[in-house]
Amino acid sequence: MIKQPYLLFLGDAPDRLAAKVAQGICDWRPEAAIGQYRMAGCAADMRIPDMSIAEAREAGAETLVIGVANRGGVIADSWMAVLEEALAAGLDIASGLHNLLTDEPRLVRAARKFGRELHDVRTPVIDYPIANGRKRTGRRCLAVGTDVSVGKMYVSLAMQREMLRRGLKASFRATGQTGIFVAGEGVPLDAVVADFMAGAVEWLSPDNDDDHWDFIEGQGSLFHASYSGVTLALVHGGQPDAIILCHEPGRPHMRGLPDYQLPELERLCEVVLTMAHIVNPACRAVGVSVNTSRFSQEEARQCLQDAEARTGLPATDPIRFGAEALVDALLSESNGETLR
Repeated sequence: MIKQPYLLFLGDAPDRLAAKVAQGICDWRPEAAIGQYRMAGCAADMRIPDMSIAEAREAGAETLVIGVANRGGVIADSWMAVLEEALAAGLDIASGLHNLLTDEPRLVRAARKFGRELHDVRTPVIDYPIANGRKRTGRRCLAVGTDVSVGKMYVSLAMQREMLRRGLKASFRATGQTGIFVAGEGVPLDAVVADFMAGAVEWLSPDNDDDHWDFIEGQGSLFHASYSGVTLALVHGGQPDAIILCHEPGRPHMRGLPDYQLPELERLCEVVLTMAHIVNPACRAVGVSVNTSRFSQEEARQCLQDAEARTGLPATDPIRFGAEALVDALLSESNGETLR
């Protein structure tokens, strides 16, 4: 069990997206975030108190959470002194990076010396099965994106929250480091051996009541040359009944891939449904989630109108305008009204 509250370590994150783990915790579990630690050159800001290690410990922090999700998921050498200081001050450390805390001798020695815990949430703890492709009871909704970091976790959590507000049955199924910190459990999917990824998603979303919806956190993008494999495993292992298309307008290229442009929403819809129909011929796209955080209110509404015009599906920014329209569309689809 990872102890709360957290001190969120932002390191030298170059932008907000690079600190998306911290952002997700602040947005969905704000009561767990007591403060942030930023190094020189950090351009991310969660708008919570800046604290030193000593100040955070005095304020009651129990765990330093590495809130950075950098390319490759590595623990930078420049962070080491701060992480060792945290352990010496009595803080545990939790991380979702590919570079495991327990593979760093300096941190292992310091944790042992000061009696602290190192938590690697990206370490699979289950022997996941190979996917069998059998149809499961219950309903499933999967968020897929034109790119990485476009709001797939956010729309899944927002839709689950709206379902619960209406007194309906719904669960959020976390598949990445931030989602696991938010939900308290899940599958670190991109750390699962490739042959077992789809099986891990089947395990994560088992048989359930016919009127229960699992909102499966999306990862990667089918159009991202680096991370398409994990997306396809979610599509086939999840056997979704419904797809939410996710997009952030205005990006000049795929994140981390300057030679690749984002696909059009129509193209994403076509490709993901082709893949989804292999395991569930009844799967439908039901709505579009648009991240409009960089736009004015008027510009945001224009983005939504454009998305609706292009796809014929209801579109919203679930954080800015709420997830009601997407849940309405999901329930209409499940009641037999074909949207696409």
